[in-house]
Amino acid sequence: MRAPGWAKTSLACIAALVTTSILLPAANATPVTFAGTLAGTNENPSNASPGTGSVAVILDAAANTIRVEVTFSGLTSPTTASHIHCCEATPGANLNVMVATTTPSFTGFPLGVTSGTYDHTFDLTLASSYNPAFITSAFDPTHDVAGAESALIHGIESDETYLNVHTMAFPGGEVRTALLVPEPASIAIFGGGLAAFTVIRRRRKRITA
Repeated sequence: MRAPGWAKTSLACIAALVTTSILLPAANATPVTFAGTLAGTNENPSNASPGTGSVAVILDAAANTIRVEVTFSGLTSPTTASHIHCCEATPGANLNVMVATTTPSFTGFPLGVTSGTYDHTFDLTLASSYNPAFITSAFDPTHDVAGAESALIHGIESDETYLNVHTMAFPGGEVRTALLVPEPASIAIFGGGLAAFTVIRRRRKRITA
């Protein structure tokens, strides 16, 4: 016995959904985590710092927030600042980029240490979440907070941002990472679509039995 038309249609829809989910940009998912590994070799110019660490920036465009989580250790000298730079069209080139978040450093970031952790959520609707120069820059054509939020979100979603930690020995930045959507996120999206496909397939088997 053949499966009825609705079953075939459902299978086609699920297959399309899985494909679309994999191809959809990060902007369509809320919230989205952008992550990376801190290293001196990611700086420009690169350095041989033994420092390392991890970064997670959770962007919730619907709530107008970004949560910044940083863990670092092994730096050669005490920290002096940390922030997100935007909006670098050519990753790693250090061209057409500036500090977008609070200056001289993230609010409450551990300074004067060689290791530490950080976890803070920024309200993107507040001017205090940005570098004032970013709001008045060409990145923000409207020169207001709403424009700064739009520019920063676009920069993060377009892989045009990086986070680094500055130290006394490396005032330009000792360790750095680009903010990218980690691969497991794509796997999770695919897994959800695959599970739905499996349910439909089981239903089809029952119908054709």
